[in-house]
Amino acid sequence: MTLDQLVALDAIVAAGTFRAAAERLNKAQSAVSHQIRKLEAELGFDLFSRDAYRPCLTPEGEVFFRETTRVLEQMQGLKSVAAGLRSEQEPMIFIAMTATMSLDPILNVLGEVGRRFPGTHIRVSTEMMGGPLARLMDGDADLIVAGLQGVPIDEVETLPVGSITIRPVASPDFPAAKRSGVRPRREMQAYTQVIVSGTGGPDFDQSRDLLSGGQRWTVSDFQAKKSIIKAGLGWGGIPEHLMEQELATGEFVPLTVEGYPPRHTEIFAIRRRDQPMGQVMSSIWTRLAD
Repeated sequence: MTLDQLVALDAIVAAGTFRAAAERLNKAQSAVSHQIRKLEAELGFDLFSRDAYRPCLTPEGEVFFRETTRVLEQMQGLKSVAAGLRSEQEPMIFIAMTATMSLDPILNVLGEVGRRFPGTHIRVSTEMMGGPLARLMDGDADLIVAGLQGVPIDEVETLPVGSITIRPVASPDFPAAKRSGVRPRREMQAYTQVIVSGTGGPDFDQSRDLLSGGQRWTVSDFQAKKSIIKAGLGWGGIPEHLMEQELATGEFVPLTVEGYPPRHTEIFAIRRRDQPMGQVMSSIWTRLAD
């Protein structure tokens, strides 16, 4: 049994056919088929049923494939450890954070790592909506701090770092805020909802908490959104930690909107499995895990 055989098995399951797996691995289809036949001969059972057009895992193959994924994940982890051990201090680490999250949960970690590796430039970027995920998948960011919406879980490692609550609010002079109770969707469609545009392109724009059928204003950041809501020109959801003062002073009034409850989201540090970690990134990841 070889690692190449396990990689071929994983590629066939992921790609759906032997031909697609061969293209994915940049190998001849006959070579991939030969690897699987050798593996099946050694195991003593068939991994795939070849009766249909697309190969399907046999019951024995499904059990073996589950264990294969664990082995491949461990191998990827070993490669990352080895890369970190032989690497030098990175000249720069780029961290992309969702704008809905406070920096506080990671400041101590960044401070400690910065003092330990003064030669590394730590760059922190605040991104809107799916911006952090776009930076990670494009290979621009070494680490992101964001929610898991849209994240390809099989391709990343994650560590929990905190949580946020986004609550719909308005100015006390806003019509929907002048009386208590649940505001119906039909009523809220008559008012302007203020939303924040994403920084990762159209594929990563806001897709949740959008009230259909109503007018929208789109802004580039939460500060602009807060200003518009304070002026009584619209309503929208804002992370609680960004409006603590306004809630305390009454400048913002929480709204209870039909179909738009306060949203609680867990936030994670996220890195790609296929990107080896250098000394500084390894130190950041270890500290976050602790």
